[in-house]
Amino acid sequence: MTREFSVLRAHDRPATPWKNGGGITREVAAGPAGAGLDDFSWRVSLAEVGQGGPFSAFTGVDRVITLVEGPGMELTVDGAPHTIAAPNQPFAFPGDATTTCRLLGGPLVDFNVMTRRTEATAQVRVTHEGFSLAPRRGELVLVIALMGTATFEEPGVTLDRLDAAVFSGQDVGAVRVEGAAAIVTLTAVSGSPGL
Repeated sequence: MTREFSVLRAHDRPATPWKNGGGITREVAAGPAGAGLDDFSWRVSLAEVGQGGPFSAFTGVDRVITLVEGPGMELTVDGAPHTIAAPNQPFAFPGDATTTCRLLGGPLVDFNVMTRRTEATAQVRVTHEGFSLAPRRGELVLVIALMGTATFEEPGVTLDRLDAAVFSGQDVGAVRVEGAAAIVTLTAVSGSPGL
């Protein structure tokens, strides 16, 4: 894995309507390069959800969803209800589970991380405080400013709301957070081709 640091600005993301018309998705990043919904190892996106309904099934995929804005939702995952009403609290569930969504009071925006079990795992945490990161070998890290800004002192880059940065193979030093930032650590599964 080579050393890299890429900034992914929110205004550069095209919107893709859902097949069921219930919302739109904006892909933040995915791997490997050029992968689609059927062959990604990992995929990070933001969804604008306008109405409830069933989730698409993704066989062999694990998901983590985080409410960014709006009144929240109730997810029913294989018959078990889970209320997601507090922003910035990641909720993990199997992407191949039968899942339906009921909005708790209106449209919302959520942050989604998906990983194919045979190829990658993801750890998602949200912080309101500064941090520093040094990805290990086989790791890729994505940081997204969910609220406010996140500033990387080195290389001197500020992420505005919903901007993201993805990096590997380097210590990025201190990151100052004004608001809330999600940190996604993606790790290649042993025996997989990598991230």
